[in-house]
Amino acid sequence: MNFSAEKASRKWPCGGLACGERPMVAVAAVLLVIFAATEPAAAARRPGVWSQEPWGDLFRQKRPKLRRAALPASVPLPKPRPTEAPAAVPEKPAAAKQAPGEADKPAEQAAPAPPPPSACRLALTEEIAIAPSIPDIHGAGGCGGEDLVRLEAVVLPDKRRVSVKPAAILRCAMASAIADWIRTDIAPLAASLGSVISDLDNFDSFDCRGRNRVLGARLSEHGRANALDVRALQLANGHSISLVDRTVSREVRESVLHSACARFSTVLGPGSDWYHEDHIHLDLMERHNNYKICQWDVWDPLPQIAPLLPAGRPDEAPPREVAAKSDAAKPGAAKSETAKSDTAEPDAAGSRPPTKKRRQNRRF
Repeated sequence: MNFSAEKASRKWPCGGLACGERPMVAVAAVLLVIFAATEPAAAARRPGVWSQEPWGDLFRQKRPKLRRAALPASVPLPKPRPTEAPAAVPEKPAAAKQAPGEADKPAEQAAPAPPPPSACRLALTEEIAIAPSIPDIHGAGGCGGEDLVRLEAVVLPDKRRVSVKPAAILRCAMASAIADWIRTDIAPLAASLGSVISDLDNFDSFDCRGRNRVLGARLSEHGRANALDVRALQLANGHSISLVDRTVSREVRESVLHSACARFSTVLGPGSDWYHEDHIHLDLMERHNNYKICQWDVWDPLPQIAPLLPAGRPDEAPPREVAAKSDAAKPGAAKSETAKSDTAEPDAAGSRPPTKKRRQNRRF
């Protein structure tokens, strides 16, 4: 079949401008211009719709499919919690969640249980001393200790309290030794003086330091809470037993010395060194073969009256200046006498008698 524009004109008759190649091309161009002008405006009126060029349909380009989520007109708010509803329990973190079959445990059981009280702690009851337990102390260089108490007072057998001022931080064994010393030895001593002991003067207890507070020295027993420094014992009648005061009776101080040295492994006082001239040091230091140190010199009391002065110079004695001159003149007089003896006349044989001075010169 042979088809052409000329044959078509013969088959389909048309007017002058309606047939032919040029009029058809002109009509197609006008349609493209109109489509290009109307398509962007329509795309602008429809937001979200993909716009393409006027010739997109000619190359079979597909438009992407856009999904639109249907939004509600208004979002409803949750209902308020009823007042009779139980309190909300916060959810445990994943690490703290328990197994499904495991029962819930109280929070107190989660913490490690404290160690059981020691035998010393069980024996040191409130009938013996007011000494509450305190947490263990672990410091640098071995400073501190375990099984510590704060000794506030010692309870006497008659229920009287001997206050420790200030309260001493000690190990339980040291606090028990102090309480036993006060109850057994010091209380009867105060009774022999016609009074009752009321206070214990605590000069120093726990102190993380070296011996004698010397920098770089070995750790003191005070640093281990195993020592107590005592200066005086107060009595209820107002008197004080100062352990380093010479005015206190020597018998009383010696009684305290013997009782302390029998109970404690270390007793240092006046005479041991100049660090302990104003107090008494007590501790329970452990040594080989239970070796003990007791260095405390109980000094004699000072005399009440000063010693007698030398006797005064008699009134008839010559003045000191005159006596000094007469003493100074004596050597000169001796020299003059020797000179006279040297100038003595010789005897008939022509020899001079020997003088005393010459005899002395011959001897040496």
